[in-house]
Amino acid sequence: MAAARPPRARRRTIHTARTPNATVEAAAYGGPAAVARGKESRKTSPRSALGAAPKGRRDAVALLEASHVGRVPELKPIRYGRMLASPFAFFRGGAGLMAHDLATLPRSPVQTQLCGDAHLNNFGLFASPERTLLFDINDFDESLPGPFDWDLRRLAASFAIAADVNGYDEAMQGSLVETLVRAYADRMRRFATMDVLDLWYYRLTAETLLELSGDDGHELDVIRKARRKTSAMFAAEATETLADGRWNIKDAPPFVYHDDAATDRELSRFRAQMPRFLADYRASLPADRRTLLDRYVLHDVAVKVPGVGSVGRRCFIALFVASGQHPLFLQFKEAADSALEAPLGRSREAHDGERIVNGQRLMQAASDIFLGWAGSDDFGAEFYVRQLRDMKASFDVTAFKGRDFHEYAEACGYALARAHAKAGCADELHGYIGRGGELAEAMRVFALAYRRRNEADFNALRKAASTGRVPANAGLGE
Repeated sequence: MAAARPPRARRRTIHTARTPNATVEAAAYGGPAAVARGKESRKTSPRSALGAAPKGRRDAVALLEASHVGRVPELKPIRYGRMLASPFAFFRGGAGLMAHDLATLPRSPVQTQLCGDAHLNNFGLFASPERTLLFDINDFDESLPGPFDWDLRRLAASFAIAADVNGYDEAMQGSLVETLVRAYADRMRRFATMDVLDLWYYRLTAETLLELSGDDGHELDVIRKARRKTSAMFAAEATETLADGRWNIKDAPPFVYHDDAATDRELSRFRAQMPRFLADYRASLPADRRTLLDRYVLHDVAVKVPGVGSVGRRCFIALFVASGQHPLFLQFKEAADSALEAPLGRSREAHDGERIVNGQRLMQAASDIFLGWAGSDDFGAEFYVRQLRDMKASFDVTAFKGRDFHEYAEACGYALARAHAKAGCADELHGYIGRGGELAEAMRVFALAYRRRNEADFNALRKAASTGRVPANAGLGE
């Protein structure tokens, strides 16, 4: 078992993303001046330059190995096993690898808050605090301010790679990227004309998603699934009641469990620190949410192995119960440094959990009411906290047909534009992007080239696993 991460010296620099109270006067933040500023940026960073692909050779496996620093080493075979499920699964687990590549390429000077890992599986459905079902970005582990095109390039590449895995040719892959980018540009143009408050409140709901798709049944099935996935429904499947009346999380190895030779010490240490974690987490919540949290009693804690890119990061499920009958599942997920920090600079927040939470609140139309953070120098790790089950669902892209892919590309372009416009300056972004044709062509060229690079990296990892250079547990899926 790896030693706990020691407390880090926090030398933070403030990013240069434009904000009304920082780099520009509030009066000049939006409007014609911002549009002109965006257009002027094309001279120093042409949109066509964003189509450039990474050149030169680098050891992808060595870079992936370096990304395991600080992770639970016993879980490395699971991470690699998941990444080897397909080139798309590999791409999902390689956010740091792509950040390394993007750092070598031309970039737009127009900044916004980035998701940092904007691939197509990191969009999905979840409930707003008012129980409206929204479609939005749902993963912010790598969130950081930076050039808007980094998110768009990762999303474009993910569509090319996923379509390739599904058997579609380069013409289809390029068409998907064009649909994505034109939707992004069209929505950015519309957002640039909106009142600032209207933009801030704007949401992409499940109903809007159905309007975009024409309701062919696929989206409706996913929406129904999301509405059924509440904490109460999850508790009926995933918990049992003990003789003393306490609720217990059922083991579902290898991804949810209590006792394991490799991670038992981690869970014991986490349980011992739980009073401190809960105090930290409670302090990160607004006052009204603290009152709500205080109505729940902690019943059980278990280990959870998270998604492809996060495997190896410490993650725990905490089961709380109110009034002896109302369950609440909170996920404490380790918050490590963003993969974007090496090329873009350290975050302004001293706590990585706070960095993730702030990025999520800034980019999402509405966020989980229990979203917060916690950390302990004694434990040597920082965490962010969110609900594990709250009317959440994602789309199975492996089952997509051509029409499904195009509809989903349009929806993701829409959602990413809304997030970037809310977090940044829609006028400046629109000024740089323009009508979208030139940017779409650049993204198409880039995405196809990066699909080929990703496939070569995938094959390199597969060879490394077959020769024993890296450990990999096959058959674990994504």
